[in-house]
Amino acid sequence: MRKIEGKLAVRLKKTLALAAVTALLGVTSACGSDTDEPSSGGPDKAEIVVWLNGADTPDAARAWLKKTFEDEHPGSTLTIEQQEWEGLVERLTTALTSADQTPDVVEVGNTQAATFTTVGAFSDLTGDLADLGGDDLLQGFVEAGTADGKTYAVPYYAGSTYVFYRKDLFEKAGITEVPATMADFVTAAKKLKQDSGQGDFSGYWLPGKDWRDGAAFLWDAGGDFAEPDGDGWKATLSTPDSIKGLEAFQDLYTSASGAPADANESDPVTPFCAGKIGMMSRPGWVYGMLTDPESGCPDLAEQVGVFALPGSDGEPAPVLLGGSNIAVSAKSPNQDLAHDVVALMLSEDYQTILAENGLTPARQSYAGKLGDDEFAQATIEAASNAKLTPAAASWATVEGKFVLEDLFSRIAQGGDVTKLAAEADQQIDSELN
Repeated sequence: MRKIEGKLAVRLKKTLALAAVTALLGVTSACGSDTDEPSSGGPDKAEIVVWLNGADTPDAARAWLKKTFEDEHPGSTLTIEQQEWEGLVERLTTALTSADQTPDVVEVGNTQAATFTTVGAFSDLTGDLADLGGDDLLQGFVEAGTADGKTYAVPYYAGSTYVFYRKDLFEKAGITEVPATMADFVTAAKKLKQDSGQGDFSGYWLPGKDWRDGAAFLWDAGGDFAEPDGDGWKATLSTPDSIKGLEAFQDLYTSASGAPADANESDPVTPFCAGKIGMMSRPGWVYGMLTDPESGCPDLAEQVGVFALPGSDGEPAPVLLGGSNIAVSAKSPNQDLAHDVVALMLSEDYQTILAENGLTPARQSYAGKLGDDEFAQATIEAASNAKLTPAAASWATVEGKFVLEDLFSRIAQGGDVTKLAAEADQQIDSELN
């Protein structure tokens, strides 16, 4: 995929507290606002504004959407305004407050969706679900956009990380097959590190703050960040299974990674092209960056192979499922036209364009459109057991305060896992409740 590394990381981190969003939007619940009600239907002709974020959506899809919508709605126009992921929640919080300034359709990160659905910022799409794909839609993303039994944001696309590896280094190390289990993977990562003889070489590249890839080891051990508890949530990083997963992260970082303990995953290209990485977990579109003749290293990229991170049971490990949802602004005066735009964005033609550019389609039946090469297969396998962060309305505040970056970084630096997990649980409980 041809994107800029770090998009998912930024979208996950740059968020506001739920209370601040609620106050700025002036709303009280997912059922609607206590100010102006959204227009019903709206005019037959209008200027429709769609906010898409970063460079994730390919130009071909944007062009198709504009032309198709305008052809099907003579007299109406569609304008796509690109927003950057950084600071998106703040901008949405401002833009969604009135019909005068709101975009009609918006893209939000899947972990941001709950922050807005729970305060009435988006229009109810429940009645459209069947026509948009119903059970064929990525259900985790549907859940992220659902509050009080109603759906306000629907899946747009998804993306899971999988393992990039250097075939030449595997051969040199005598590793004849890609790892089939988590134990095999850890063994291979440590051997690649040991064989390199370099302190800054990563058998498996795992920056200390990279909790998003670290989550796979937490989940593989049976742990989790938090779980529902009555009407609230309870942090679970201190449970025995979670401690086991966090200790696995610490062991892998100490024995196999040469990445800084105080760094995140935003730039894998520099160390990879410097020959400092044997394996790394990244979204598929990073391959396009590696092969870029100006900013990448095409010759070294020829040595790249890929596979889905294996779990302890031999099935794909539960990696973090990133991606986006789309929604209609509750303040849009053009509700019918905006709903038509959402339908077009979930159509087979549009989703095929996304798939051809490496984005996992919003509908499961379109997964085959990713292709059949090793990159497509790794994408499909990685997504088959992928997970989302807890579907708590205030989860964005946990990420916005960098609770997890701090936890994983301190673990990478050799901190007491049990003590650090207990401290993080206290912070998470406070934020979620």
